[in-house]
Amino acid sequence: MDGPAPAPPRIEPPRVAVATRPLTIMETVRKARRNVLEIVPALAYRQPMLSGVTVKRWHMVMDPGALERVLKDRVESYPKSPVTKRLLKPAIGDSLFNAEGAHWRWQRRAAAPVFAHRHLVALAPVMTAAAARSARRIGDEMSARGRIDAYEQMIAATFDVICDVALSGRETLDRDAVSTAISSYMETVGRVSLLDVLSVPTWVPRPATVFRRKSSDLRPLMDRVIAARADAPPREDLMDLMRFAEDPESGRKMTPAELRDNMLAFIVAGHETTALALSWALYLLAIDPAAQERARTEARAALGDGPAEAAHLPALTYVGQVLEEAMRLYPPAAFLARIALDDDRLCGRPIAAGDILMLPIYALHRHHMLWDDPDAFDPDRFAPEAAKSRHRYQYLPFGAGPRICIGMGFALMEAKLILATLLAKWRFAPDGPAPEPAMNLTLRPRGGVGLRAAAGV
Repeated sequence: MDGPAPAPPRIEPPRVAVATRPLTIMETVRKARRNVLEIVPALAYRQPMLSGVTVKRWHMVMDPGALERVLKDRVESYPKSPVTKRLLKPAIGDSLFNAEGAHWRWQRRAAAPVFAHRHLVALAPVMTAAAARSARRIGDEMSARGRIDAYEQMIAATFDVICDVALSGRETLDRDAVSTAISSYMETVGRVSLLDVLSVPTWVPRPATVFRRKSSDLRPLMDRVIAARADAPPREDLMDLMRFAEDPESGRKMTPAELRDNMLAFIVAGHETTALALSWALYLLAIDPAAQERARTEARAALGDGPAEAAHLPALTYVGQVLEEAMRLYPPAAFLARIALDDDRLCGRPIAAGDILMLPIYALHRHHMLWDDPDAFDPDRFAPEAAKSRHRYQYLPFGAGPRICIGMGFALMEAKLILATLLAKWRFAPDGPAPEPAMNLTLRPRGGVGLRAAAGV
């Protein structure tokens, strides 16, 4: 008599090395500049909250209930930390992503209709076309080199979408210039300095800031695009939707500088973070052939021989689960920081005004009190029934509360259409060393994502 079916092999992808002892200030700086997540101690993956003092008192929060209080119930009392604002401002100014209080509220009210479901559905054909081009580029790259870097390929795919959606095509924005500017920003301004750890005021120049002035800058690129639009006929793209958007309460519209900062926030975040989710998803499927075959079978059944379209989305359940699990293991925004404006209590501990709160989303998503076998790749965690029992603030790839990512629906639709299209066309296998998850502002695959792609029915 046959016994029970053997359990599928356990797939544990690469993870960040954890700190196993307290770090000195210099060790903290060195690790944070190399990979911010390396300062997260091992206890953070097993305790609801940690507290300590470096220069200022800090608290590392992994408890879903406490996170709900910080990100929803008392969001006005926990704005972004000064260090976070310093890192973000050179690229996206006081945009919706970086603003606080009343300045944030009016921008959010003005921008919300732009990301309504009806607009997302209208944008799906742009995503479909970009997915089809990505599938062809992978074939070209395989023919030329015998391998691909999935991260580079996905950056190209999501940039196609951004250009068509945001700017009605790429003729007004140079992809290479933007890519160079983003990389320069991540490698210079996007790094924490000793001055940040010592709580030196943000107006004191950091060495990286000085270096950045010699590199490409994103803001002049967008200023030129906006100036060219002033006398141009209206277009059905994000630029014009944002250009004419207004706060329903005050009637206020964005100034050219506000429009620039918000467009850059959308381009940088939408371009980079979606590409990261797709890159990690492709790598995870490449090292788990059974999961890949299941996702590929679903995609081919829904799509046939064509690219994914909006009508196919309801049939792509498992493909969606793969993306959600990829963002659990490798959340693009893997580490957030807030500052307490008022006294409070979290997890029974006192919080004093001025304390720094660190929200290590990477550790939350791999927490041993919240997830079974947290370091393993298992898309069935996100099956509809399994997700029902999960605390809303246990899984935060897009944040939560009033400041949840306004582009979440856009990003999920784009990622699902691209991943399904690629899986229906190609089978993927790893090629070369495993990528190292390393974070400055986003959780990137250091070394790239080397894969081989083979066509097959």
